[in-house]
Amino acid sequence: MELQISNAVSIPFDEIELNAIRAQGAGGQNVNKVSSAIHLRFDINASSLPEFYRERLLRFSDQRITSDGVIVIKAQRFRTQEKNRSDALERLREVIKAATVVQAKRKPTRPSRAAKERRLKGKIQRGRTKSMRGRVSRDD
Repeated sequence: MELQISNAVSIPFDEIELNAIRAQGAGGQNVNKVSSAIHLRFDINASSLPEFYRERLLRFSDQRITSDGVIVIKAQRFRTQEKNRSDALERLREVIKAATVVQAKRKPTRPSRAAKERRLKGKIQRGRTKSMRGRVSRDD
């Protein structure tokens, strides 16, 4: 079994460490007895991911990636362990996909001559409006 990231890339499940832990927060008597939350750990350096994916993940700014290059995800949204396990794996897939998205290079633009003229006309008009706000002098 493997976690499918894209058409060409997948991660074997033996590289993903999943531990059942007790969930935090309210939940009544059940929360103290059942380990329904999932703690997922994925070591980027020790994985079989392609070099491009590993480099991008290690440079990716995400609080879930430790300085040692381990992705840590805690899934406790659902009441059942199975749903939390699939949620943790889905979130791992999303982190890896997000790290590999290449942003398009921004092309700097300049305002047109008409836009500059509109801006200057607006400034002149605002200046005239403000100049009319002065004190009114009384000529007796």
